[in-house]
Amino acid sequence: MSATTQHEPHLPSLNDEPEQLDFTVTESRDARRARLSSGVLILVVGVLLAVLFFTTTGISRFALSDAFAEVQLPTIELPGRLTVALCAVLCLLAGAGFLSGRLRGRAPMIAGLVAGLAVTLGFLAWAAAGKDLPFPVANQLAGTVFTATPLILGALCGVVGERAGVVNVAIEGQFLTAAFAAALTGSITKSIWAALFAAVLAGVLMAAVLALFAIKYLVDQVVLGVVINLLASGLTGFLFDQLVQPNSRALNSGPVMQAIPIPLLADIPLLGPVLFQQTILVYLAIASIVVVWWLLYRTRWGLRLRAVGEHPKAADTVGISVKAVRWQAVLVGGIFSGLGGAFFTVGSIGSFSKDLTVGNGFIALAAVIMGRWHPVLAATMALFFGFVVQMASQLQTLNTPVPSQFLLMLPYIATIIAVAGLIGRTRGPAADGVPYTK
Repeated sequence: MSATTQHEPHLPSLNDEPEQLDFTVTESRDARRARLSSGVLILVVGVLLAVLFFTTTGISRFALSDAFAEVQLPTIELPGRLTVALCAVLCLLAGAGFLSGRLRGRAPMIAGLVAGLAVTLGFLAWAAAGKDLPFPVANQLAGTVFTATPLILGALCGVVGERAGVVNVAIEGQFLTAAFAAALTGSITKSIWAALFAAVLAGVLMAAVLALFAIKYLVDQVVLGVVINLLASGLTGFLFDQLVQPNSRALNSGPVMQAIPIPLLADIPLLGPVLFQQTILVYLAIASIVVVWWLLYRTRWGLRLRAVGEHPKAADTVGISVKAVRWQAVLVGGIFSGLGGAFFTVGSIGSFSKDLTVGNGFIALAAVIMGRWHPVLAATMALFFGFVVQMASQLQTLNTPVPSQFLLMLPYIATIIAVAGLIGRTRGPAADGVPYTK
């Protein structure tokens, strides 16, 4: 009989060299399209800055303090052409980095941030070059915070609702109804607090209409939002023509909020007037960012809300009432939209006019998308829109050759960019806009 030779299995030892593993990073089609679109957009802006370089002459001056500030900060002077040229180069390099596909980790975010700062500084340097008056940085920043206040509140309204799975296209209608209620109540009572209460009540009532038809009757949420906007426009317009306008002195002359300086903090140079010398609505908007973040990420209710927005069936399985949570989210969002609507009347001018909000609700919705449904990022995007709107009014004092009407179009252009998905890859909550039935 022949002996059979058995081979022992080879066990790895410490002396064996480790096998080399090959990791290949694959890019999805959506991510690639977003990367290429962002790169092309940044390159186009860089080329435009390069064109502006040839029309830039003189020194660009930036005033850090307004003329009435007790502490006068120095005025920064930059060479106009050199500043525009450097900003154009930075944009071109950032755009080329996006197109190359070699940016990994945090590099795309950093490149996008650098490109955004370069575009802003380059354009302002071109606009202020050779002008008699410096660009008022302090007024620009203070006006940005003030102008962005309703956008921040509207964006928070959208974040809370959509995190629970309810698309809120009706922010514009909620703004408009709340603005009318605040102006009417403020005119009758002459009380800012009564006007704010009426605005919040109107915002919550409009939110209840959205929740009723979207959650209970399962109406298409996008179509429903458009209908609510039209309802708000028609209802406030009718009441304005029939009730308010014939007696505007008594019914359309509400009080206007005054700035409330915070002691000591308001005296800080530059930052004091920007952050600590604002109206009560601005302070509420800033506090609301922290409140919404805390509610969403540090409370059991926020965990349930996010679970309902991502996987309602799983949430229902563990005993969470999906419809109840969605109702709560939409109504809470109505509080923020009501405060945002009050800004347009008692928060700024005191009176109401038809279609006063002029599309700010849609800008807030775009901030939600660009902010990736995160309260802090959405508020940051709202500040960006506020910056552009405020910049349009500031540049009018510098006699810039660009028409102010074109500058006012920039937030809406940014809205189109956000909706088209050119600013990064955006993915909302998985169940956003999907009606839930057991």
